[in-house]
Amino acid sequence: MAPHITPRPERDRKLRGPLMVRSEDQHQPSTHDQRLLESLGQTDDAWKHEDPWRVMRIQSEFVAGFDALSQLPKAVTVFGSARLGEGTAEYEMARNVGQALTEAGYAVITGGGPGLMEGPNRGAHEAGGVSVGLGIELPFEQGLNDWVDLGLNFRYFFARKTMFLKYSQAFISLPGGFGTMDEVFEVLCMVQTGKVTNFPIVLMGTDFWSGLVDWIRSQQLARRLISEGDDELFIVTDSVDEAVSHIVEAHKVMTDQRLASLRDDG
Repeated sequence: MAPHITPRPERDRKLRGPLMVRSEDQHQPSTHDQRLLESLGQTDDAWKHEDPWRVMRIQSEFVAGFDALSQLPKAVTVFGSARLGEGTAEYEMARNVGQALTEAGYAVITGGGPGLMEGPNRGAHEAGGVSVGLGIELPFEQGLNDWVDLGLNFRYFFARKTMFLKYSQAFISLPGGFGTMDEVFEVLCMVQTGKVTNFPIVLMGTDFWSGLVDWIRSQQLARRLISEGDDELFIVTDSVDEAVSHIVEAHKVMTDQRLASLRDDG
C-alpha cells in the first residue's frame, strides 16, 4: 500500500529580483528601486556605505541580462497592461500578435507579467516561437506568466529597460496604464534622438490611442515642441497583419539600405 502523502499547501509565490519566494508572509515593505531612489531625508553618511555596494547588484543585473539574451534571434518587444486579461478583445489581439510575430520569424519579448504581457508570450509559445519575459519586482504583481520560455526578473527598472532596447528590433504597444505610457515614450524618445535608429513602432488599438495622437499633433507638433515627422515615428492600427507587415517591410528597407551602403563603400 502506497504511503499517504500530504500535499503541500498552496501558498502565494513572490519574485524578489531573480529569486522566487514561496512564503506565508508575502509582505514586502519596499522594492529595491524604491530603496535606491528614496533618501527619506537621510543626512548621515550611511549612503556612502549602502549605495556604492548597490552598484554591484545593479552590475549583476546587466551581466545576467546580457548573458541570457546574447544569443536571442531578431525580436520584437510587445508592451501592454497587466490588467486586461483572458476574455477581453485586447488579450486576443495580444495573443494573435505573438503568433503572427513568431510566424514572421521574430522572438517575442514582453514584461513577463499577466494580461497583455501574457497574451503575446502565449501566442509565441503556442506557435512554437521564442517567448521571452523580462519581469520587474513590484509589490502588487506575482511575477512571470506561465507562457514565458526564457525569463529574467529584474530589481531595477533601468536595467530592464536597457534589455528591451538592446535586444529588440521593433516595438508594439497595446493599451495600458502609466507603465505602458512610460515604455512607449521612452522608445519614442530613443528613436527621435537617434539612440536607436529606424526602429518601427506600432500602437495597436485606434480607439485607445487616437486621443493621445491628436494631442501630440495639436499640442506638441503645432507648438513646435517636437519636429516635423516626429508624429510619424509610429503607426496606429487595429490590424495584426498590418502591424507585423509594417515591421517586416521596415526591416527589409533597412537591410536593403545597408547592402547598398556596403556596395558603395566597396
